[in-house]
Amino acid sequence: MVIYRSKASILENNVMKRKALILFVLAGLLPLMSLAQVEKAKNSGTFSFYLENDFFFQIDRYYTNGAKLSWISPDLKEVAEGLDLARWFYSLFKGAFFVDRPEFQHAVSFSIGNDIYTPDDLTRSDLIVNERPYAGMSYIGIGFHNKSSRRMSTLEFDLGIVGPYSFSGTFQKAVHNCLGYEYPFGWDNQLKDEPALRVIYDHKWKLLKWQFGKDFGFDWIAYMRGGLGNVYTGAGLGMEVRWGFTLPDDFGTFPIRPGGDVTDIKRRSSSFSRQGRFGVHVFAAVEGQAVLRDIFLDGNTFRDSHSVDKEPFVADLMVGVSLRINRFKLFYSQVYLTRRFKVQLYEQRYGSLNLSFSY
Repeated sequence: MVIYRSKASILENNVMKRKALILFVLAGLLPLMSLAQVEKAKNSGTFSFYLENDFFFQIDRYYTNGAKLSWISPDLKEVAEGLDLARWFYSLFKGAFFVDRPEFQHAVSFSIGNDIYTPDDLTRSDLIVNERPYAGMSYIGIGFHNKSSRRMSTLEFDLGIVGPYSFSGTFQKAVHNCLGYEYPFGWDNQLKDEPALRVIYDHKWKLLKWQFGKDFGFDWIAYMRGGLGNVYTGAGLGMEVRWGFTLPDDFGTFPIRPGGDVTDIKRRSSSFSRQGRFGVHVFAAVEGQAVLRDIFLDGNTFRDSHSVDKEPFVADLMVGVSLRINRFKLFYSQVYLTRRFKVQLYEQRYGSLNLSFSY
């Protein structure tokens, strides 16, 4: 049976979607805007913008786009005396999160993001049974970070929505229309609306740090992470090596992932000239994961939807270069992924671009 909807009902539905989108964006931006007003102090935080897309390789399939805007506070211990909100977050650390020792810095981060997944063939409007489902997720996140000179821990909570009200399909179709890319016809087959919850714990160790002369250095960072929720449940182990001129005193360079994008916490009293105003380094990282659940492959949790058989063990390889000029940091990496589902025909790769500004 074919059901026809009136123009009025279609218009009303579009208005509701626009209102939901505006509310979602405001929900993500308000905490960013409020906490960014840390007395307008020098070195009062860091903004980071991520863009990931497979157009860097001139392909358009699977994990095809990711965007994320994050703000991380300075060390909460240093701003808690002058800001009630910072004092409240700092009390959370002492009462619930991690350890509170003199050598540790503590910070909180807020983020808003969107991820888009599509099959390889965008020209078909029917359900492609043996292909990755159309899916998208929009989310807001809060992270708690604990750092010393040798290790860093992050606990992040992401809350959002998977399905049509993530507006991932609307966004991709608008961008492809505007730029003249191939139009994606299959978004009517995407996963259904579902609230999304993702809890991630991430821990990093700086195992080695060597200095060659005054300015050149090498370090080796290992990390592990685990996730729980209806979006992702699994665990991973990885390592990253970096070599270059005036290496930053942080915990590596990562693509978009919960708990992985915040690797540095600024002190209000720190000087940006301490490590020099310029730095450049190359990096390489590898990670293996055991995946119990991935909603973008397993489909909706409580409703029937399109799904494919996922691979339970996967790996990622990343290589790239990072440039720091005064308060700005820019990095680009190329990420290569092993097969994510059993009938996957083509390799998965994409480029990851990040611009950060500390103020």
